[in-house]
Amino acid sequence: MDKETIIKELKFKAIRSSGAGGQHVNKVSSKVELSFDVKSSLGLSSREKERLILKLSNRLNKQQLLLLQCDEARSQHKNRQLVIHRFFDVLKKALHVPKKRKPTKPSKSSIEKRLTSKKRAATIKSFRKKPNLD
Repeated sequence: MDKETIIKELKFKAIRSSGAGGQHVNKVSSKVELSFDVKSSLGLSSREKERLILKLSNRLNKQQLLLLQCDEARSQHKNRQLVIHRFFDVLKKALHVPKKRKPTKPSKSSIEKRLTSKKRAATIKSFRKKPNLD
């Protein structure tokens, strides 16, 4: 993954932010929408593209575009920085390959402890029964 190439491929669009805010919010386009074309990206290998398409299938639209929005800050510049940071977090999580789990056996001592505690519990419960008067 080449960060510089990917940053050059990002497309930004400024939109008016929704919600209350008075006169200022009606004039200023502070909300930023980021779009990234996964399929035509030059900063990703083909294996990384396949993994992103698989992992982010619920976040991609039909054209394989990843869309992110940010309207947390009042300035467009700050929202742009926030959405870029969020974008790279999403990429990092999607490209992370978890380690393969190695199956392990329980140790002999742990098996022994479990069996002794089961026997102890069984004897305690057996004392709760009514005595057999035969």
